Amino acid sequence: MMDTKLLELLVCPVSKGPLIYEREHDELISRSARLAYPVRFGIPILIESEARTLTDEEIER
Repeated sequence: MMDTKLLELLVCPVSKGPLIYEREHDELISRSARLAYPVRFGIPILIESEARTLTDEEIER
């Protein structure tokens, strides 16, 4: 579970845009950068090389 106060402060390190917490996959989504950053043990891993690229279907959700 992500702390909502922390989520308000975090931005995507690539696009500097907002991040959306995806609870089902425990990821932070950056639609503008088309990346999903993992959250491990409650800690967001905001490293581009650790992120996965989002598919077109995931962007549209």
